[in-house]
Amino acid sequence: MSEIIVGIDLGTTNSEVAIVRDGRVEVIPVAAGVRILPSMVGIADDGGLLVGETARNQYVLHPERSVRSIKRRMGEDTHVVMAGKEYSPQEISAMILRRLKQIAEAHLGAPVGKAVITVPAYFSDAQRQATREAGEIAGLEVVRIINEPTAAALAYETGHSGKRTVLVYDLGGGTFDVSVVDLEGDVVEVKSSHGNNHLGGDDFDQAIVRHVLDHLKAAQDVDLSDAPVAMARLLRAAETAKIALSDQPFAILTEEYLTERNGVPIHLSLELSRLDYEELIAPYIDETLAAVHIALNGAGLAVSDLDEILLVGGATRTPLVQQRLEQALGLQPRGEVDPDLCVAMGAAIQAGIIGGAQTPTVLVDVTPYTFGTSALSDLNGEQYPYCFVPLIRKNTPIPVSKSEAFSTTWDGQDRVEVTVHQGEDPDALNNIEIGRFMIEGLRKDAPAGNTIITTFSLDINGILHVSSREKATGLAHSITINNAIARFAGEKLDAAKARIDTMFGDGESQAEAATDFTAQRLRVEAGALIEKAERMLAQASAENAEDLINGIEMLRDGMAAPGADLKPAMDALADLIYYLEA
Repeated sequence: MSEIIVGIDLGTTNSEVAIVRDGRVEVIPVAAGVRILPSMVGIADDGGLLVGETARNQYVLHPERSVRSIKRRMGEDTHVVMAGKEYSPQEISAMILRRLKQIAEAHLGAPVGKAVITVPAYFSDAQRQATREAGEIAGLEVVRIINEPTAAALAYETGHSGKRTVLVYDLGGGTFDVSVVDLEGDVVEVKSSHGNNHLGGDDFDQAIVRHVLDHLKAAQDVDLSDAPVAMARLLRAAETAKIALSDQPFAILTEEYLTERNGVPIHLSLELSRLDYEELIAPYIDETLAAVHIALNGAGLAVSDLDEILLVGGATRTPLVQQRLEQALGLQPRGEVDPDLCVAMGAAIQAGIIGGAQTPTVLVDVTPYTFGTSALSDLNGEQYPYCFVPLIRKNTPIPVSKSEAFSTTWDGQDRVEVTVHQGEDPDALNNIEIGRFMIEGLRKDAPAGNTIITTFSLDINGILHVSSREKATGLAHSITINNAIARFAGEKLDAAKARIDTMFGDGESQAEAATDFTAQRLRVEAGALIEKAERMLAQASAENAEDLINGIEMLRDGMAAPGADLKPAMDALADLIYYLEA
Protein backbone atom coordinates (compact mmCIF):
# COMPACT_ATOMS: atom_id res chain seq x y z
CA MET A 1 0.00 0.00 0.00
CA SER A 2 1.35 3.41 -0.96
CA GLU A 3 2.12 5.98 1.72
CA ILE A 4 -0.47 8.70 2.35
CA ILE A 5 0.91 12.01 1.14
CA VAL A 6 -1.54 14.79 0.36
CA GLY A 7 -1.13 17.65 -2.07
CA ILE A 8 -1.98 21.13 -0.85
CA ASP A 9 -2.52 24.35 -2.75
CA LEU A 10 -1.97 27.02 -0.10
CA GLY A 11 -3.55 29.95 -1.90
CA THR A 12 -3.94 33.64 -1.17
CA THR A 13 -7.74 33.58 -1.33
CA ASN A 14 -8.59 29.87 -1.24
CA SER A 15 -6.81 26.63 -0.39
CA GLU A 16 -7.46 22.99 -1.24
CA VAL A 17 -6.18 19.55 -0.31
CA ALA A 18 -6.14 16.57 -2.67
CA ILE A 19 -4.93 12.99 -2.84
CA VAL A 20 -4.36 10.25 -5.38
CA ARG A 21 -6.46 7.24 -4.41
CA ASP A 22 -7.27 4.14 -6.46
CA GLY A 23 -5.61 5.70 -9.50
CA ARG A 24 -7.75 8.86 -9.34
CA VAL A 25 -7.11 12.40 -8.23
CA GLU A 26 -9.57 13.39 -5.51
CA VAL A 27 -9.93 16.95 -4.23
CA ILE A 28 -11.14 16.37 -0.69
CA PRO A 29 -14.37 18.20 0.21
CA VAL A 30 -14.15 20.67 3.07
CA ALA A 31 -17.95 20.57 3.50
CA ALA A 32 -20.88 19.02 1.70
CA GLY A 33 -20.46 19.85 -1.97
CA VAL A 34 -17.59 22.28 -1.28
CA ARG A 35 -13.93 21.59 -2.10
CA ILE A 36 -12.48 25.06 -1.48
CA LEU A 37 -11.44 26.43 1.91
CA PRO A 38 -11.23 30.24 2.10
CA SER A 39 -7.70 31.17 3.22
CA MET A 40 -8.99 33.21 6.13
CA VAL A 41 -8.45 32.94 9.87
CA GLY A 42 -10.33 34.63 12.67
CA ILE A 43 -10.88 34.70 16.42
CA ALA A 44 -14.49 34.28 17.58
CA ASP A 45 -16.23 36.16 20.41
CA ASP A 46 -15.43 33.33 22.81
CA GLY A 47 -11.76 33.25 21.80
CA GLY A 48 -12.12 30.15 19.61
CA LEU A 49 -10.23 29.81 16.34
CA LEU A 50 -12.12 30.19 13.07
CA VAL A 51 -10.65 28.93 9.80
CA GLY A 52 -12.22 29.02 6.36
CA GLU A 53 -15.83 29.93 5.69
CA THR A 54 -16.60 30.76 9.32
CA ALA A 55 -13.71 33.23 9.39
CA ARG A 56 -14.87 34.66 6.08
CA ASN A 57 -18.37 35.17 7.44
CA GLN A 58 -17.04 36.87 10.55
CA TYR A 59 -14.81 39.20 8.52
CA VAL A 60 -17.74 41.31 7.32
CA LEU A 61 -18.70 42.04 10.94
CA HIS A 62 -15.35 42.00 12.74
CA PRO A 63 -12.45 42.62 10.34
CA GLU A 64 -10.21 43.46 13.30
CA ARG A 65 -10.50 39.85 14.48
CA SER A 66 -9.74 38.31 11.07
CA VAL A 67 -6.79 37.89 8.72
CA ARG A 68 -6.99 37.43 4.94
CA SER A 69 -4.46 37.20 2.07
CA ILE A 70 -1.60 36.19 4.40
CA LYS A 71 0.24 34.59 1.47
CA ARG A 72 1.26 38.08 0.36
CA ARG A 73 3.22 38.45 3.62
CA MET A 74 5.02 35.11 3.58
CA GLY A 75 8.78 35.48 3.91
CA GLU A 76 8.55 38.90 5.55
CA ASP A 77 9.93 39.54 9.03
CA THR A 78 6.65 40.96 10.25
CA HIS A 79 3.55 40.23 12.25
CA VAL A 80 -0.18 40.70 11.74
CA VAL A 81 -2.60 41.63 14.51
CA MET A 82 -5.72 39.54 15.09
CA ALA A 83 -8.02 40.21 18.04
CA GLY A 84 -5.28 42.26 19.69
CA LYS A 85 -2.56 39.60 19.45
CA GLU A 86 0.38 39.37 17.05
CA TYR A 87 0.99 36.38 14.79
CA SER A 88 3.67 35.65 12.20
CA PRO A 89 2.64 34.90 8.62
CA GLN A 90 3.86 31.34 9.16
CA GLU A 91 1.53 30.90 12.13
CA ILE A 92 -1.50 32.16 10.22
CA SER A 93 -0.67 29.89 7.27
CA ALA A 94 -0.15 27.00 9.68
CA MET A 95 -3.70 27.44 10.97
CA ILE A 96 -5.00 27.02 7.43
CA LEU A 97 -2.77 24.00 6.83
CA ARG A 98 -3.79 22.41 10.12
CA ARG A 99 -7.45 22.75 9.16
CA LEU A 100 -6.76 21.13 5.78
CA LYS A 101 -4.89 18.33 7.57
CA GLN A 102 -7.91 17.72 9.84
CA ILE A 103 -10.27 17.70 6.87
CA ALA A 104 -8.11 15.15 5.04
CA GLU A 105 -7.81 12.90 8.10
CA ALA A 106 -11.56 12.94 8.70
CA HIS A 107 -12.23 12.10 5.05
CA LEU A 108 -9.60 9.38 4.75
CA GLY A 109 -10.08 7.89 8.20
CA ALA A 110 -6.34 7.79 8.76
CA PRO A 111 -3.59 10.10 10.06
CA VAL A 112 -2.00 12.47 7.55
CA GLY A 113 1.55 13.53 8.33
CA LYS A 114 3.14 14.36 4.98
CA ALA A 115 2.32 16.83 2.24
CA VAL A 116 3.47 18.37 -1.01
CA ILE A 117 2.76 22.11 -0.89
CA THR A 118 2.76 24.43 -3.88
CA VAL A 119 4.16 27.97 -4.15
CA PRO A 120 4.34 30.53 -6.98
CA ALA A 121 7.26 29.91 -9.31
CA TYR A 122 8.87 33.26 -8.46
CA PHE A 123 8.71 32.76 -4.66
CA SER A 124 12.06 33.59 -3.06
CA ASP A 125 14.03 31.24 -0.83
CA ALA A 126 12.70 33.12 2.20
CA GLN A 127 9.11 32.68 1.04
CA ARG A 128 9.64 28.99 0.33
CA GLN A 129 11.25 28.48 3.72
CA ALA A 130 8.37 30.29 5.40
CA THR A 131 5.94 27.94 3.64
CA ARG A 132 7.90 24.92 4.83
CA GLU A 133 7.92 26.31 8.38
CA ALA A 134 4.16 26.81 8.22
CA GLY A 135 3.78 23.15 7.31
CA GLU A 136 5.95 22.06 10.21
CA ILE A 137 3.97 24.23 12.64
CA ALA A 138 0.81 22.57 11.32
CA GLY A 139 2.20 19.13 12.07
CA LEU A 140 3.06 18.22 8.48
CA GLU A 141 6.30 16.93 7.08
CA VAL A 142 6.67 18.90 3.86
CA VAL A 143 8.22 16.31 1.57
CA ARG A 144 8.33 18.65 -1.40
CA ILE A 145 7.73 22.29 -2.27
CA ILE A 146 6.80 22.51 -5.95
CA ASN A 147 6.00 25.42 -8.21
CA GLU A 148 2.35 26.08 -8.97
CA PRO A 149 2.85 26.05 -12.77
CA THR A 150 4.56 22.68 -12.47
CA ALA A 151 1.59 21.36 -10.50
CA ALA A 152 -0.88 22.80 -13.00
CA ALA A 153 0.98 21.24 -15.91
CA LEU A 154 0.90 17.87 -14.14
CA ALA A 155 -2.87 18.15 -13.71
CA TYR A 156 -3.39 19.04 -17.36
CA GLU A 157 -0.83 16.82 -18.99
CA THR A 158 -0.42 13.58 -17.02
CA GLY A 159 -0.99 10.69 -19.39
CA HIS A 160 -0.11 12.63 -22.54
CA SER A 161 2.92 11.94 -24.70
CA GLY A 162 5.06 14.03 -27.02
CA LYS A 163 6.97 17.23 -26.43
CA ARG A 164 5.10 20.48 -26.02
CA THR A 165 5.84 24.01 -24.89
CA VAL A 166 3.06 25.58 -22.88
CA LEU A 167 2.44 28.90 -21.20
CA VAL A 168 0.95 28.56 -17.72
CA TYR A 169 -0.98 31.73 -16.92
CA ASP A 170 -1.75 31.69 -13.19
CA LEU A 171 -3.93 34.54 -11.93
CA GLY A 172 -5.10 33.75 -8.44
CA GLY A 173 -6.67 35.78 -5.69
CA GLY A 174 -3.57 37.60 -4.55
CA THR A 175 -0.68 36.55 -6.76
CA PHE A 176 0.08 36.31 -10.45
CA ASP A 177 2.76 34.40 -12.27
CA VAL A 178 3.31 33.22 -15.79
CA SER A 179 5.67 30.40 -16.68
CA VAL A 180 6.96 28.86 -19.89
CA VAL A 181 7.05 25.11 -19.40
CA ASP A 182 8.44 22.28 -21.52
CA LEU A 183 6.57 18.99 -21.25
CA GLU A 184 7.95 15.69 -22.46
CA GLY A 185 6.91 12.34 -21.04
CA ASP A 186 7.04 12.55 -17.27
CA VAL A 187 9.37 15.57 -17.30
CA VAL A 188 7.92 19.02 -16.54
CA GLU A 189 10.60 21.69 -16.89
CA VAL A 190 9.95 25.36 -16.14
CA LYS A 191 12.04 27.37 -18.62
CA SER A 192 11.24 30.84 -17.27
CA SER A 193 8.83 32.62 -14.94
CA HIS A 194 7.73 36.13 -14.18
CA GLY A 195 5.06 37.54 -11.94
CA ASN A 196 3.85 39.81 -9.19
CA ASN A 197 2.97 38.59 -5.71
CA HIS A 198 0.73 41.62 -5.20
CA LEU A 199 -1.50 41.25 -8.24
CA GLY A 200 -4.62 39.10 -8.49
CA GLY A 201 -8.36 38.84 -8.10
CA ASP A 202 -8.14 40.72 -4.80
CA ASP A 203 -7.09 43.77 -6.80
CA PHE A 204 -10.11 43.31 -9.07
CA ASP A 205 -12.27 43.37 -5.93
CA GLN A 206 -10.58 46.54 -4.71
CA ALA A 207 -11.14 48.22 -8.08
CA ILE A 208 -14.87 47.54 -7.73
CA VAL A 209 -14.83 48.82 -4.14
CA ARG A 210 -13.22 52.08 -5.27
CA HIS A 211 -15.89 52.40 -7.95
CA VAL A 212 -18.60 51.87 -5.34
CA LEU A 213 -17.03 54.41 -2.96
CA ASP A 214 -16.98 56.98 -5.77
CA HIS A 215 -20.64 56.23 -6.48
CA LEU A 216 -21.65 56.64 -2.82
CA LYS A 217 -19.72 59.90 -2.58
CA ALA A 218 -21.34 61.30 -5.71
CA ALA A 219 -24.88 60.03 -5.06
CA GLN A 220 -25.17 60.34 -1.27
CA ASP A 221 -22.17 62.47 -0.26
CA VAL A 222 -20.87 59.82 2.11
CA ASP A 223 -17.31 58.49 2.48
CA LEU A 224 -17.03 54.99 3.94
CA SER A 225 -13.32 54.48 3.38
CA ASP A 226 -12.59 54.82 7.12
CA ALA A 227 -15.46 52.57 8.25
CA PRO A 228 -13.93 49.05 8.65
CA VAL A 229 -17.18 47.09 8.90
CA ALA A 230 -18.79 48.87 5.95
CA MET A 231 -15.61 48.39 3.90
CA ALA A 232 -15.56 44.69 4.73
CA ARG A 233 -19.16 44.40 3.55
CA LEU A 234 -18.39 46.30 0.34
CA LEU A 235 -15.42 44.02 -0.30
CA ARG A 236 -17.63 40.95 0.08
CA ALA A 237 -20.23 42.46 -2.27
CA ALA A 238 -17.50 43.32 -4.79
CA GLU A 239 -16.20 39.76 -4.81
CA THR A 240 -19.72 38.43 -5.36
CA ALA A 241 -20.23 40.84 -8.27
CA LYS A 242 -16.87 39.91 -9.80
CA ILE A 243 -17.79 36.23 -9.79
CA ALA A 244 -21.22 36.93 -11.28
CA LEU A 245 -19.72 39.02 -14.10
CA SER A 246 -17.69 36.03 -15.29
CA ASP A 247 -20.92 34.50 -16.57
CA GLN A 248 -23.39 37.38 -16.73
CA PRO A 249 -23.31 40.82 -18.39
CA PHE A 250 -24.64 42.66 -15.32
CA ALA A 251 -24.40 42.35 -11.55
CA ILE A 252 -26.19 44.30 -8.83
CA LEU A 253 -24.37 45.25 -5.64
CA THR A 254 -26.91 45.58 -2.83
CA GLU A 255 -26.06 46.27 0.79
CA GLU A 256 -28.61 47.49 3.32
CA TYR A 257 -27.78 49.84 6.18
CA LEU A 258 -24.09 50.40 5.48
CA THR A 259 -24.10 53.38 7.82
CA GLU A 260 -26.25 56.33 8.67
CA ARG A 261 -25.97 60.09 8.26
CA ASN A 262 -28.03 62.48 10.36
CA GLY A 263 -30.15 59.54 11.45
CA VAL A 264 -30.89 58.48 7.88
CA PRO A 265 -29.67 54.99 6.87
CA ILE A 266 -27.35 54.72 3.87
CA HIS A 267 -28.06 51.80 1.53
CA LEU A 268 -26.26 50.64 -1.60
CA SER A 269 -27.95 49.47 -4.77
CA LEU A 270 -25.70 49.76 -7.82
CA GLU A 271 -25.76 47.92 -11.12
CA LEU A 272 -22.33 47.15 -12.57
CA SER A 273 -21.99 46.07 -16.19
CA ARG A 274 -19.30 43.73 -17.42
CA LEU A 275 -18.03 46.47 -19.74
CA ASP A 276 -17.60 48.91 -16.84
CA TYR A 277 -15.91 46.20 -14.78
CA GLU A 278 -13.52 45.42 -17.62
CA GLU A 279 -12.54 49.08 -17.83
CA LEU A 280 -11.74 49.03 -14.11
CA ILE A 281 -9.43 46.01 -14.35
CA ALA A 282 -7.88 46.62 -17.78
CA PRO A 283 -4.62 48.06 -16.32
CA TYR A 284 -4.08 44.87 -14.31
CA ILE A 285 -4.64 42.69 -17.39
CA ASP A 286 -2.17 44.85 -19.31
CA GLU A 287 0.41 44.21 -16.60
CA THR A 288 -0.07 40.45 -16.83
CA LEU A 289 0.35 40.51 -20.62
CA ALA A 290 3.57 42.45 -20.26
CA ALA A 291 4.74 39.70 -17.89
CA VAL A 292 3.84 37.08 -20.52
CA HIS A 293 6.25 38.64 -23.01
CA ILE A 294 8.96 38.98 -20.36
CA ALA A 295 8.62 35.26 -19.60
CA LEU A 296 8.80 34.38 -23.31
CA ASN A 297 11.92 36.51 -23.71
CA GLY A 298 13.43 34.82 -20.66
CA ALA A 299 12.90 31.44 -22.28
CA GLY A 300 14.30 32.67 -25.59
CA LEU A 301 11.03 31.89 -27.38
CA ALA A 302 8.58 33.66 -29.66
CA VAL A 303 4.81 33.55 -29.43
CA SER A 304 4.78 31.15 -32.37
CA ASP A 305 6.81 28.63 -30.35
CA LEU A 306 3.94 28.05 -27.92
CA ASP A 307 1.72 25.02 -28.34
CA GLU A 308 -0.85 25.76 -25.65
CA ILE A 309 -1.93 28.18 -22.93
CA LEU A 310 -3.06 26.68 -19.62
CA LEU A 311 -5.29 28.72 -17.33
CA VAL A 312 -4.80 28.51 -13.57
CA GLY A 313 -6.46 30.49 -10.77
CA GLY A 314 -10.04 31.56 -10.25
CA ALA A 315 -9.48 35.05 -11.67
CA THR A 316 -8.84 33.52 -15.12
CA ARG A 317 -12.59 32.95 -15.34
CA THR A 318 -12.84 36.67 -16.16
CA PRO A 319 -13.78 36.71 -19.87
CA LEU A 320 -11.49 39.67 -20.58
CA VAL A 321 -8.47 37.63 -19.47
CA GLN A 322 -9.18 34.89 -21.98
CA GLN A 323 -10.02 37.35 -24.75
CA ARG A 324 -6.84 39.36 -24.31
CA LEU A 325 -4.67 36.24 -24.16
CA GLU A 326 -6.19 34.89 -27.36
CA GLN A 327 -5.71 38.25 -29.10
CA ALA A 328 -2.09 38.55 -27.94
CA LEU A 329 -0.94 34.97 -28.54
CA GLY A 330 -3.26 33.65 -31.23
CA LEU A 331 -4.16 30.56 -29.17
CA GLN A 332 -7.40 29.78 -27.39
CA PRO A 333 -6.51 29.17 -23.73
CA ARG A 334 -7.32 25.81 -22.19
CA GLY A 335 -9.42 25.83 -19.05
CA GLU A 336 -11.08 22.45 -18.96
CA VAL A 337 -9.49 21.52 -15.63
CA ASP A 338 -11.08 23.62 -12.88
CA PRO A 339 -8.69 26.59 -12.51
CA ASP A 340 -9.42 26.74 -8.78
CA LEU A 341 -8.50 23.10 -8.25
CA CYS A 342 -5.85 22.19 -10.83
CA VAL A 343 -2.87 23.23 -8.69
CA ALA A 344 -4.06 21.08 -5.77
CA MET A 345 -4.67 18.22 -8.21
CA GLY A 346 -1.15 18.55 -9.59
CA ALA A 347 0.27 18.64 -6.09
CA ALA A 348 -1.61 15.42 -5.34
CA ILE A 349 -0.16 13.81 -8.47
CA GLN A 350 3.35 14.79 -7.35
CA ALA A 351 2.57 13.45 -3.87
CA GLY A 352 1.33 10.21 -5.42
CA ILE A 353 4.53 9.83 -7.44
CA ILE A 354 6.61 10.32 -4.30
CA GLY A 355 4.42 7.91 -2.33
CA GLY A 356 4.45 5.23 -5.01
CA ALA A 357 0.83 5.56 -6.13
CA GLN A 358 -0.27 4.83 -9.68
CA THR A 359 0.01 8.01 -11.76
CA PRO A 360 -3.52 9.03 -12.77
CA THR A 361 -4.94 10.86 -15.73
CA VAL A 362 -7.27 13.74 -14.97
CA LEU A 363 -10.52 13.35 -16.88
CA VAL A 364 -13.14 16.07 -17.21
CA ASP A 365 -16.34 16.42 -19.23
CA VAL A 366 -16.05 19.25 -21.73
CA THR A 367 -17.96 20.47 -24.74
CA PRO A 368 -16.13 19.60 -27.98
CA TYR A 369 -17.78 22.50 -29.81
CA THR A 370 -18.27 26.23 -29.44
CA PHE A 371 -21.89 27.41 -29.19
CA GLY A 372 -22.97 30.98 -29.83
CA THR A 373 -25.24 33.34 -31.69
CA SER A 374 -24.97 35.96 -34.43
CA ALA A 375 -25.00 39.74 -34.13
CA LEU A 376 -24.17 42.93 -36.00
CA SER A 377 -20.51 43.66 -35.43
CA ASP A 378 -17.21 44.40 -37.11
CA LEU A 379 -15.80 41.64 -39.35
CA ASN A 380 -12.72 42.29 -41.48
CA GLY A 381 -13.08 46.02 -40.94
CA GLU A 382 -16.74 46.25 -42.01
CA GLN A 383 -20.10 46.09 -40.22
CA TYR A 384 -21.55 42.63 -40.82
CA PRO A 385 -24.92 41.36 -39.50
CA TYR A 386 -23.87 37.73 -39.07
CA CYS A 387 -20.77 37.95 -36.86
CA PHE A 388 -20.47 34.85 -34.68
CA VAL A 389 -20.52 35.63 -30.94
CA PRO A 390 -19.34 32.63 -28.88
CA LEU A 391 -21.01 32.17 -25.50
CA ILE A 392 -19.84 28.65 -24.59
CA ARG A 393 -16.40 27.94 -26.00
CA LYS A 394 -14.94 24.63 -27.07
CA ASN A 395 -13.35 22.62 -24.22
CA THR A 396 -15.40 24.41 -21.55
CA PRO A 397 -16.22 22.05 -18.66
CA ILE A 398 -19.87 21.08 -18.47
CA PRO A 399 -22.41 21.72 -17.08
CA VAL A 400 -22.04 25.44 -17.79
CA SER A 401 -24.16 28.54 -18.18
CA LYS A 402 -23.05 31.79 -19.85
CA SER A 403 -24.88 35.04 -20.56
CA GLU A 404 -24.14 38.00 -22.81
CA ALA A 405 -25.83 41.35 -23.43
CA PHE A 406 -26.89 42.44 -26.91
CA SER A 407 -28.63 45.59 -28.14
CA THR A 408 -31.39 46.44 -30.60
CA THR A 409 -30.19 48.32 -33.68
CA TRP A 410 -32.95 50.83 -34.38
CA ASP A 411 -35.49 52.94 -32.49
CA GLY A 412 -38.77 51.19 -31.74
CA GLN A 413 -37.47 47.73 -32.69
CA ASP A 414 -40.16 45.44 -31.29
CA ARG A 415 -38.77 42.04 -32.26
CA VAL A 416 -35.39 40.27 -32.30
CA GLU A 417 -34.53 36.97 -33.95
CA VAL A 418 -32.04 34.82 -32.03
CA THR A 419 -30.06 32.22 -33.94
CA VAL A 420 -28.07 29.42 -32.34
CA HIS A 421 -24.87 28.24 -34.03
CA GLN A 422 -22.19 25.64 -33.40
CA GLY A 423 -18.70 26.15 -34.80
CA GLU A 424 -15.49 28.11 -34.67
CA ASP A 425 -15.69 30.47 -37.67
CA PRO A 426 -16.04 34.24 -37.00
CA ASP A 427 -18.72 34.30 -39.74
CA ALA A 428 -21.87 32.77 -38.27
CA LEU A 429 -23.06 31.68 -41.71
CA ASN A 430 -20.05 29.37 -41.99
CA ASN A 431 -21.03 27.61 -38.77
CA ILE A 432 -23.85 25.13 -38.20
CA GLU A 433 -27.21 26.64 -37.34
CA ILE A 434 -28.91 24.40 -34.80
CA GLY A 435 -31.88 26.55 -33.84
CA ARG A 436 -33.56 29.93 -33.87
CA PHE A 437 -36.46 31.75 -32.25
CA MET A 438 -38.10 35.18 -32.26
CA ILE A 439 -38.71 37.53 -29.34
CA GLU A 440 -41.73 39.66 -30.16
CA GLY A 441 -43.46 42.39 -28.21
CA LEU A 442 -40.42 44.42 -27.19
CA ARG A 443 -41.01 47.98 -26.00
CA LYS A 444 -41.94 50.07 -29.03
CA ASP A 445 -40.91 53.28 -27.28
CA ALA A 446 -37.37 52.03 -26.65
CA PRO A 447 -34.54 53.72 -28.57
CA ALA A 448 -31.82 51.75 -30.30
CA GLY A 449 -29.64 50.02 -27.74
CA ASN A 450 -32.45 48.32 -25.83
CA THR A 451 -30.63 45.57 -23.90
CA ILE A 452 -31.42 41.91 -24.65
CA ILE A 453 -29.71 39.33 -22.42
CA THR A 454 -29.10 35.93 -24.01
CA THR A 455 -28.18 32.89 -21.92
CA PHE A 456 -26.75 29.56 -23.11
CA SER A 457 -26.88 26.66 -20.63
CA LEU A 458 -25.38 23.28 -21.55
CA ASP A 459 -26.04 20.39 -19.20
CA ILE A 460 -24.04 17.23 -18.60
CA ASN A 461 -26.23 15.31 -21.06
CA GLY A 462 -25.48 17.65 -23.96
CA ILE A 463 -28.85 19.42 -23.86
CA LEU A 464 -28.52 23.09 -24.74
CA HIS A 465 -31.02 25.58 -23.32
CA VAL A 466 -31.05 29.03 -24.92
CA SER A 467 -33.12 31.95 -23.66
CA SER A 468 -33.26 35.67 -24.37
CA ARG A 469 -34.80 38.33 -22.16
CA GLU A 470 -35.54 42.02 -22.58
CA LYS A 471 -33.68 43.46 -19.59
CA ALA A 472 -36.11 46.30 -18.91
CA THR A 473 -39.34 44.25 -18.89
CA GLY A 474 -38.35 40.62 -18.39
CA LEU A 475 -40.10 39.57 -21.63
CA ALA A 476 -38.48 36.23 -22.55
CA HIS A 477 -38.46 33.36 -25.03
CA SER A 478 -36.43 30.16 -25.02
CA ILE A 479 -35.48 27.07 -26.95
CA THR A 480 -34.19 23.63 -25.95
CA ILE A 481 -31.87 21.69 -28.24
CA ASN A 482 -31.62 18.05 -27.23
CA ASN A 483 -28.26 16.26 -27.36
CA ALA A 484 -26.46 19.21 -28.92
CA ILE A 485 -23.10 17.58 -28.25
CA ALA A 486 -23.90 13.93 -28.96
CA ARG A 487 -25.78 14.72 -32.16
CA PHE A 488 -23.01 16.67 -33.80
CA ALA A 489 -20.25 14.47 -32.48
CA GLY A 490 -21.68 11.54 -34.41
CA GLU A 491 -22.88 13.17 -37.63
CA LYS A 492 -21.21 14.49 -40.72
CA LEU A 493 -21.17 18.24 -41.29
CA ASP A 494 -23.77 18.29 -44.08
CA ALA A 495 -26.21 16.10 -42.12
CA ALA A 496 -25.70 18.23 -39.01
CA LYS A 497 -26.89 21.30 -40.88
CA ALA A 498 -30.46 19.98 -40.90
CA ARG A 499 -32.71 22.01 -38.65
CA ILE A 500 -33.29 20.51 -35.23
CA ASP A 501 -36.87 20.64 -34.01
CA THR A 502 -37.25 23.47 -31.55
CA MET A 503 -39.48 24.13 -28.64
CA PHE A 504 -40.57 27.75 -28.19
CA GLY A 505 -41.55 29.49 -24.98
CA ASP A 506 -45.07 30.79 -24.59
CA GLY A 507 -43.95 34.42 -24.73
CA GLU A 508 -45.62 35.50 -21.53
CA SER A 509 -43.95 38.37 -19.79
CA GLN A 510 -41.75 37.22 -16.96
CA ALA A 511 -40.93 39.67 -14.21
CA GLU A 512 -37.38 39.56 -12.99
CA ALA A 513 -37.12 37.61 -9.80
CA ALA A 514 -36.58 39.77 -6.76
CA THR A 515 -33.21 39.40 -5.13
CA ASP A 516 -33.30 37.06 -2.15
CA PHE A 517 -31.06 38.17 0.67
CA THR A 518 -28.86 35.37 1.85
CA ALA A 519 -28.72 34.25 5.43
CA GLN A 520 -25.27 35.77 5.70
CA ARG A 521 -26.49 39.17 4.56
CA LEU A 522 -29.25 39.04 7.17
CA ARG A 523 -26.64 38.27 9.81
CA VAL A 524 -24.60 41.25 8.66
CA GLU A 525 -27.64 43.53 8.88
CA ALA A 526 -28.50 42.06 12.26
CA GLY A 527 -24.99 42.76 13.49
CA ALA A 528 -25.25 46.36 12.29
CA LEU A 529 -28.54 46.78 14.16
CA ILE A 530 -27.01 45.37 17.35
CA GLU A 531 -24.02 47.72 17.09
CA LYS A 532 -26.32 50.72 16.64
CA ALA A 533 -28.49 49.66 19.58
CA GLU A 534 -25.40 49.26 21.77
CA ARG A 535 -24.27 52.78 20.87
CA MET A 536 -27.66 54.13 21.96
CA LEU A 537 -27.45 52.46 25.38
CA ALA A 538 -25.15 55.13 26.84
CA GLN A 539 -27.69 57.93 26.28
CA ALA A 540 -30.85 55.89 26.92
CA SER A 541 -33.03 56.15 30.01
CA ALA A 542 -33.20 53.15 32.32
CA GLU A 543 -36.51 52.04 30.85
CA ASN A 544 -35.38 52.46 27.24
CA ALA A 545 -32.05 50.81 28.00
CA GLU A 546 -33.89 47.75 29.32
CA ASP A 547 -35.96 47.57 26.12
CA LEU A 548 -32.82 47.90 24.01
CA ILE A 549 -31.02 45.16 25.96
CA ASN A 550 -34.02 42.84 25.56
CA GLY A 551 -34.11 43.52 21.82
CA ILE A 552 -30.36 42.92 21.48
CA GLU A 553 -30.56 39.65 23.42
CA MET A 554 -33.51 38.40 21.36
CA LEU A 555 -31.63 39.08 18.13
CA ARG A 556 -28.41 37.52 19.44
CA ASP A 557 -30.34 34.41 20.48
CA GLY A 558 -31.69 34.14 16.94
CA MET A 559 -28.21 34.55 15.45
CA ALA A 560 -26.93 31.76 17.70
CA ALA A 561 -29.63 29.33 16.56
CA PRO A 562 -28.81 27.68 13.19
CA GLY A 563 -31.55 28.25 10.64
CA ALA A 564 -33.51 30.67 12.82
CA ASP A 565 -35.62 33.35 11.11
CA LEU A 566 -33.97 36.63 12.13
CA LYS A 567 -36.50 38.96 10.54
CA PRO A 568 -38.98 39.21 13.47
CA ALA A 569 -36.27 40.08 15.99
CA MET A 570 -34.59 42.44 13.50
CA ASP A 571 -37.86 44.22 12.76
CA ALA A 572 -38.64 44.56 16.46
CA LEU A 573 -35.23 46.05 17.25
CA ALA A 574 -35.35 48.33 14.20
CA ASP A 575 -38.80 49.61 15.22
CA LEU A 576 -37.55 50.28 18.74
CA ILE A 577 -34.54 52.19 17.43
CA TYR A 578 -36.79 54.20 15.14
CA TYR A 579 -39.15 55.01 18.03
CA LEU A 580 -36.32 56.13 20.30
CA GLU A 581 -34.79 58.31 17.59
CA ALA A 582 -38.09 59.99 16.72
